[in-house]
Amino acid sequence: MYDYDLLVVGSANADLVIGVERRPGAGETVLGSDLAVHPGGKGANQAVAAARLGARTALLARVGDDAHGRLLLDAQRAAGVDTGGVLVGGAPTGVALITVDPSGDNSIVVSPGANGRLTREDVRNAEGLLRSSRVVSAQLEIPLETVVAVAASLAPDSRFVLNPSPPRPLPAVLLAACDPLIVNEHEARVLLGEAYDAASGPEDWARFLLAKGPRSVVVTLGAEGALVASAEGGVERVASVAVDAVDTTGAGDSFTAALAWKLGAGASLAQAAAYAARVGAVAVTRRGAQESFPTAEEVDALC
Repeated sequence: MYDYDLLVVGSANADLVIGVERRPGAGETVLGSDLAVHPGGKGANQAVAAARLGARTALLARVGDDAHGRLLLDAQRAAGVDTGGVLVGGAPTGVALITVDPSGDNSIVVSPGANGRLTREDVRNAEGLLRSSRVVSAQLEIPLETVVAVAASLAPDSRFVLNPSPPRPLPAVLLAACDPLIVNEHEARVLLGEAYDAASGPEDWARFLLAKGPRSVVVTLGAEGALVASAEGGVERVASVAVDAVDTTGAGDSFTAALAWKLGAGASLAQAAAYAARVGAVAVTRRGAQESFPTAEEVDALC
């Protein structure tokens, strides 16, 4: 019996958001809106998204002993996330600088701060938490060696989900643990390297990525939906949901969280991705990251 449906191991950042008419080019200054501060970070976002959907969720992360850290902890607890695994101190809380244009597209620069101090030893100390979680989800806003330690510490029947963002080359032992590896086009390009240029489209990206060792792969395609691939099930398209997007910040995190939770509940990869696409569709109709994440009832209302 698992205590948690989903354990998220990853980053927790304060999102500093400015709206702009257009994002600046190199050497250019543009005026923006008033600064807004929101709880964020890919790990914290995924934990809130899953908890808001009804998953029993815990977070393993590190924040600073500062106002941003308190903001993040308050947001997790308000969403119903178990924060017993959140460590405090060692460096200032991570910060993400985000610009959002009128179309809802965003650009993000992250200062990792305390996220960079989440270590393999922290993972070893959290062995009980890892082994009591049905699904464990991670990203790459924490040290890669820490993510590798997470994948090596799972309970025998637990499932490991990885969104390699920001993308970088991954060791074979980590790729082999992924079920699934979730990427967008940019992440696929980095992971595939020269093979990306040889690919004719998303179906090839998925096949080439699958050949690198993951047990399954999901490629997110924005307004075009997603694509799922596994050795057993081949490659399958998942339709998108048409909505008027106002802010894409955190949409990928809500997708990953929803997919991970549904997989743990017994859904097939295609079923989980279809549900996750609906969750992401609701999220992009609202501004902000964690503030935009829907409840299960709101997702069910989106047909």
